[in-house]
Amino acid sequence: MRGPLLTACAGMLVACAAQAQESPLVLGAGAHYTSGDYGTGTTTTVATLAATARYETGPWVYKATVPYLSVEGDTGVIPGFGQVRAAPVRSDKASGLGDIVLSATYAAYYNPASTLGLDLTAKVKLATADETKGLGTGEHDVAFLADFYRGFGRITGFGGVGYHILGDSPALPLENAWSANLGASYKLDERDSAGAMLDHRQRVVPGGSAQRELLGFFSRKLAGDWKAQAYALIGLADGSPDWGGGLSLARPF
Repeated sequence: MRGPLLTACAGMLVACAAQAQESPLVLGAGAHYTSGDYGTGTTTTVATLAATARYETGPWVYKATVPYLSVEGDTGVIPGFGQVRAAPVRSDKASGLGDIVLSATYAAYYNPASTLGLDLTAKVKLATADETKGLGTGEHDVAFLADFYRGFGRITGFGGVGYHILGDSPALPLENAWSANLGASYKLDERDSAGAMLDHRQRVVPGGSAQRELLGFFSRKLAGDWKAQAYALIGLADGSPDWGGGLSLARPF
């Protein structure tokens, strides 16, 4: 389970909007696009429109992402997983609701003096995507993640590790996998910030490829408490798209 950079970017944007205001509820939306051959010899593209929500109460933060997908390419490639099954190299197109992702994050530690923090997250991917169209695996997944961050003046460093428990079936056996990420953001001024992140996850099928992406992002505070974020990524492994990008907006209510 991942929906890797879609949910990661949506989460970063919604979190930034929440930090800018004290409102507990932040709503957002984004458009995302990726393209790559995933080691298959043919290009698969994924266009996504996603609605996001974040609600904070005390040390807890609850998030939800609801995506709508349009996928064209090799039928063995599943969004968020890469190539997971052997399939004839042929072109196919499908669209529909993607897998809904829900998460709960607990702020386990924060030291204002050092701006060092640790968040613990449990995440569930619901099998709402149509597996017969190749939009998902048709199985529920669970993940547990630990993320840390620390501020150094205008710079904030962050990183994390996660363990993903993937549901499987006789038709699509998947292996559980570890993931890790590392990155930093830089506050350019009162409105703008920019940063980069390296994201990695182990392969999820025997003989498959790991996922590894390098992502750069730019965030800006807009009028009316809106927050915008644009990002671009390049894939560094066959399990990842070759390139991608997106734009998201979020606002506290």
